[in-house]
Amino acid sequence: MRNSFDHLIHVLGLRRIGVRLALSYALLLGLFTIVLLLPISQIRKMTVQSEKFASKEIQSLLYVQELSLSTENVGRALLQLLTVPYEQRIHEYAAVDEKNRQIDKLITALEASLSDDEQLQNLKTLKEKRNIYQQNYIVTVNQLEDEGQEAAKSTFLKQVQPALGDLLQESKTFLNREQKLIQQHQAEAQQDFERTGVMVALLSGVAVLVAAVLAWLTTRSVVRPLARLQASALQIANGDYQTRVTPSKTEEVARVGEALNAMATAIGIREQTVEHLAYYDPLTDLPNRTFMLKTHDGQGEPHQGLVLMDLARLKIINETLGFDTGDTVIYDVASRLKSVVSQDQGERKPWLARLAGGAFAILCFNTSKTAMESLHQRIDAVLAEPVKCAQHSVDVSLVYGLAITIDTALPLMTLIRNAEVALYAAKRSASAAAWYTDAQEASRLSHLSLLSDLRSAVRDSELQMWLQPKLHLDDGKAYGFEALVRWQHPTRGFISPAEFVPFAERTGYISMLTMWMLEQAITTLLGWQHAYPQQTIAVNVSTHDLRDDSFPDQIAALLQRHAVNPALLKLEITESGIMEDPDSTILLLKRLRDIGLDLSIDDFGTGYSSLSYLQRLPVSELKIDRSFVTHIDAQPSTQSLVRAIIAMGHGLGLSVIAEGIETAAERETLRLLGCDSMQGYFASKPLHGAALQTWLSNLPVN
Repeated sequence: MRNSFDHLIHVLGLRRIGVRLALSYALLLGLFTIVLLLPISQIRKMTVQSEKFASKEIQSLLYVQELSLSTENVGRALLQLLTVPYEQRIHEYAAVDEKNRQIDKLITALEASLSDDEQLQNLKTLKEKRNIYQQNYIVTVNQLEDEGQEAAKSTFLKQVQPALGDLLQESKTFLNREQKLIQQHQAEAQQDFERTGVMVALLSGVAVLVAAVLAWLTTRSVVRPLARLQASALQIANGDYQTRVTPSKTEEVARVGEALNAMATAIGIREQTVEHLAYYDPLTDLPNRTFMLKTHDGQGEPHQGLVLMDLARLKIINETLGFDTGDTVIYDVASRLKSVVSQDQGERKPWLARLAGGAFAILCFNTSKTAMESLHQRIDAVLAEPVKCAQHSVDVSLVYGLAITIDTALPLMTLIRNAEVALYAAKRSASAAAWYTDAQEASRLSHLSLLSDLRSAVRDSELQMWLQPKLHLDDGKAYGFEALVRWQHPTRGFISPAEFVPFAERTGYISMLTMWMLEQAITTLLGWQHAYPQQTIAVNVSTHDLRDDSFPDQIAALLQRHAVNPALLKLEITESGIMEDPDSTILLLKRLRDIGLDLSIDDFGTGYSSLSYLQRLPVSELKIDRSFVTHIDAQPSTQSLVRAIIAMGHGLGLSVIAEGIETAAERETLRLLGCDSMQGYFASKPLHGAALQTWLSNLPVN
């Protein structure tokens, strides 16, 4: 039975909201149509009855009333006939006959208009009374003519007047009956109207009740399921992707519920994918830094260590062999690191993560320096084999930064920072690994303030320009100086150029130092115009300066502002700086040469310059690096190499100067090899202030 009922509902489509609403609206429309049609029908019925009342019943009533009057009139007319003289009887006969004919017409009219059986029976009786009267009337008239008025009067009183009275009485009875029928019909019409009003009220009440029931059913079958859908949607919005909507018997709601369930499933899958992408490295499928912090961040633990590793030469691998090869190397290294971590036998295995680029981290628990050193060695052992990348075989190595907590627990972020400091220290010292120390932290904090201090140094004249003389080897005469920057910090004291110059290179503030040195050199040359007009000053130019297209214009503006001969200012450019982008650099060097500046290649022999580029460079001097000069007098092979460099320079029309000469033997050897000039401690250390002025005062006067 239940299945048959469900099948019927399915066939009729009653599980669909549209069908239910259509049936509901059709039912309500039918009820309201009936409610509307009932009064209309009653009005039409009343209209028909009114027409009938006006056309028949009222007419019949008028006929009956006129019949009563005619009967009374005929009695008076007959009595008049009996009392008038003979010569006036003809006229009276005519009046009486007219009234009798009027009575006959009215009776005939009533026969045609009456439909009520009782009234028709009364009319029959009335006709009989009329016939009796008529017979007696004729007898009376005949007697009047034959026997005279007295005899006729006697007959009139005995026969005609009673018959006429009966006729009049019957007409009055007929009139009363007709009036009662009219009242009865009016009462029936009123009852019909009242019944119609009651029926309309009942139907209206039924319609309201049906509407309320339909509204309740609609609420139950639509609103409630929609409320459940809303609650489920809010749960999904709050991240509960496991929630499922209970199937509804309403088809439309069921389809929306199925769609909502499908959406929750799809969102859940995407959420898992997004979460995996957020917390795992897509290349190696290792946890990333974010997941490591989420999982292990807190107050930390004692004896917790972190090994931070960075893949050496990854940039060169990417640039030389391509990023695909670099990714292969990273993936292979990650696999090897996984194998090392999985071999750990401790209660809590080390936790491996990839941070960024070629950087990996291993978080160790309940460990010691010895255990971490052992882990370091095992990692180096599995990395001994080269990585196979298609037709290439790539040797890989890691640089390690190690940090550990002993008895005092540290937050994981602090431990990571310490390992990063150690890793940076290892790279800076070209070591394979380094442990975190407080000294490294102090150095790092020092560097944090170095940039602002450097700005202040330029602004407050804390920097100094020191000059180291350059001498001709053939006659020993000074012809110029190399400008060297020095920094006397007000609180830290002397800061070595080896510390702040590379820092300025990395941060992009080397151009600020270069422009300060150029302005100091040009100002000094301006002061030497009369006392030392032939002396030159050379200023070192960084690779960063060579990338600035406005650099030549800035120098030209300085020279023009101070009115200094450009030939007295030299610029020294490192060989590696030229070869970083030789084509663009050559164009910029030509612009500098067009200003009138002399250009020198510094540290020649330590870079990878091409002879094809060297012959295109608009330079006038080669400066041999001190690594070729030290103990050259005792190294025949180095002498052969330097001789070749000098010959090549002279062949290109360049003068050659050697830097870093500290002994007479080195100076003499270079002079014999054909070197033009020298610079180094043997001639003079860098000079500043009074020492520089004394050295200048001892120069021979031309």
